[in-house]
Amino acid sequence: MTLFAGECWVFIILLFLQGEFDMSEQKPRAIVFIDGNNFYHNTKILGLEPKFIDFHKLSKLLTKQFNCNLVRSIYYNSVPSIKDGEQMYYNHQKFLSEIRALPNFEAKTRKLQRHSNQEIIQEKERLISSLGTCKVCEPLIKGFCSDCIGGIKKREKGIDVMIAVDMLFLSLVKNECDCCILISGDADFIPVMQLISSNNKKVYTSSVIPGYSYELRSSFKYFILTKDILFKECSKDFK
Repeated sequence: MTLFAGECWVFIILLFLQGEFDMSEQKPRAIVFIDGNNFYHNTKILGLEPKFIDFHKLSKLLTKQFNCNLVRSIYYNSVPSIKDGEQMYYNHQKFLSEIRALPNFEAKTRKLQRHSNQEIIQEKERLISSLGTCKVCEPLIKGFCSDCIGGIKKREKGIDVMIAVDMLFLSLVKNECDCCILISGDADFIPVMQLISSNNKKVYTSSVIPGYSYELRSSFKYFILTKDILFKECSKDFK
C-alpha cells in the first residue's frame, strides 16, 4: 500500500495514540542512585523527617527535571545492629521494607561498623595516672573520661564504594542507563562521575543545600532540593 505524505502523518499519529509509537523512548534512560545516609543527615539539618519522603516521587521528579526516562532507583544505606536498640533496629527494617516495595526500587545495605575505643581509653588512663592525682580524685576523673569517650563508636563503611561500583557497572559495563542521577552532596563521588562522563554518559547530582559540596555542584549539572520542593512534591500519601 502506497501512502502519500499527508496520509503518512495521519498514520504516525494513529500509531502514537495507540501506544505503538512512543516518543518518550527517545529520552535517555536514567538510574537514580540514592546515598541514604547522606540524604538522611542533610535533610534532618534542613528540618525534615526523611521517613516522610516518597523516594519514588523524588526519583520521578529528578528524571523529569533532567529530561530522562526512569529505569529504576537504588537506595543505599548502612543498617544498625539490634544491639544498638531494638526500636531503632526494627524501625530501620520497616523503612527498608517500604523502600523495597516502591516501583522499580532496590535497597542495598551494609552493616553499620562497630569499632572499640579501648585504645583511646587506655591512653587517657595512662595520661591520668601520670598526673599524680589522689586515690579519691583519680577514679572520678577516669570515670568522667570514659563517659566522654564512650566504649563504642559506629560509622558507615563501604557504602560510597558500593554506590561508585554500581554506577560504573550499570552505566558502562551493562549499559543499563544513559545517565546516572546521584542523590548525594558528597564530593568523594567526583572521580567516578568524571570517569562515567568521559565515556559519553550523562551524570547529574541532586541534594539539599546543607552538606551539598560546592565542588560537586560546580563540576556537574545539579538540582537543589529545597524544603518546599520536598514537602510539596515528594511527601508520602497518608490515607
